[in-house]
Amino acid sequence: MSADLKHLQQSLNIQFKNRPLLKQAFTHASYVNEHRFGQHQDNERLEFLGDAVLELTVSEFLFQAYPNRPEGELTKLRAAIVCEPSLVKFAESLQFGQYVLLGKGEELTGGRMRPALLADVFESFVGALYLDQGLEVVRTFLNTYVFRQLSNDGKMQINDYKTRLQEYTQQHNMGVLEYRIVEERGPAHEREFVSEVHMSDECLGRGSGRSKKEAEQQAAAQALERLANPKS
Repeated sequence: MSADLKHLQQSLNIQFKNRPLLKQAFTHASYVNEHRFGQHQDNERLEFLGDAVLELTVSEFLFQAYPNRPEGELTKLRAAIVCEPSLVKFAESLQFGQYVLLGKGEELTGGRMRPALLADVFESFVGALYLDQGLEVVRTFLNTYVFRQLSNDGKMQINDYKTRLQEYTQQHNMGVLEYRIVEERGPAHEREFVSEVHMSDECLGRGSGRSKKEAEQQAAAQALERLANPKS
């Protein structure tokens, strides 16, 4: 059962003018499919819009905050902020998962905890906030809950190991990386994925996680450690 959205608005000190829009931001497609006779809309369109709003506002923030950074560095910083692991972290810190309206099947299989779902909900909330109150309120929200999590050098407090591995292998002309999901284990509500990162026929790293992207990040992290300490 999802929590009351009134509590969320109070905790964020944001009151939506269009409350059905806020509800839509937290309505998963599985809920709409199970309530076909109600006037419910899922959050997929808002997710699409929120993704674009995040790209713009994060780009604007980085452009102003780091006037001496070249385009390439700003692009990498933006990618680290809007990647799925970061969005999941933001959604979890705001406890967005407890407010999502889910279908019974999705609820029983642990959908409320799925990283991809949480990342999507964060984007859809941003999209709804933009439509309801405009870009300035979105900027204020992101400044409070996203930009303050940047360290002094502009990096997120989480690591994008895949990007770092890609940069390392390109700098050393090592070849093309390939990520493979080699195993899925555990019950549906506690699914765990196992990923390997390969170059040619060699496995450079292996990792696991609650989503395929998280497993790939862990595989990349192991690969970086191995490349940095080849004798270990």
